[in-house]
Amino acid sequence: MPELPEVESARAAIERAGLRRRIADVDDSDIYECRPHRPGEIRTALLGRRLTGAYRRGKTMWCETSGVGRSRTPGPILGLHLGMSGRILLSGPDGVTEGGDWLGGRYGSGAEQAARNPVWDRFTLRFEDGGTLRLFDKRRLGRVRLNPDLDGVGPDAEEIGLATFSERVGRSKAPVKARLLDQSVLAGVGNLLADETLWQAAISPRRPANELSAQELSTLHDALHRATKAAIAQGGVHTGEVIGFRGAGRHCPRCGAEMTHATVGGRTTWWCSAEQV
Repeated sequence: MPELPEVESARAAIERAGLRRRIADVDDSDIYECRPHRPGEIRTALLGRRLTGAYRRGKTMWCETSGVGRSRTPGPILGLHLGMSGRILLSGPDGVTEGGDWLGGRYGSGAEQAARNPVWDRFTLRFEDGGTLRLFDKRRLGRVRLNPDLDGVGPDAEEIGLATFSERVGRSKAPVKARLLDQSVLAGVGNLLADETLWQAAISPRRPANELSAQELSTLHDALHRATKAAIAQGGVHTGEVIGFRGAGRHCPRCGAEMTHATVGGRTTWWCSAEQV
């Protein structure tokens, strides 16, 4: 599932290759991906506009749009959510991928893009120059929405400061991993990033969050920022130091102790049996 680093890569791709291109057509016919909008509603709202900025909070991404013609009044906000497996695909006027074909950790070639089933393109912006921006989503769990409501989304995990992090994460008796996964508490952390962060901080995922000391919360905050920035730089959460060791019979890459697992916060969780106690 795309987590904050994957969504940041998609946002950056739109920023690099999708802005300031006039929208000539929109395919918003997928009534599930584009709900609650009726087919044609997003199209009508976006025709003639340009994407002027690409933004993200946690796993939630949105684009601001321009006015139409000479109007300086901003257009609607286009919300894009990748769901469980969505990808943002961008192409230039010649149809070749333009630095934005997100393939779970790398940018793909135009040939790879052409090989995909077009049925899985759930939403498409067609630019006046002939290129496109598409939401490619096999599992159909992504979301496209005008003027999305962000009120229930917590502070961004990459940007949150220590004081806010400690207050929000440490206020509950719930296991600390469950607090990290709660998008209303902290936005952007998924299962793999949570395991990586807790392993880096040497903190058990099952510890009640309100029992963590101020120093432990500070260590956890620092680990989250390191893990997030590293995942963005290296191409996704799958590149984390401990991720390849999450499995039966695997051992901690730091101390060699056996990795153990259980369900925490509703998700399968792996941690070091010696260091994360």
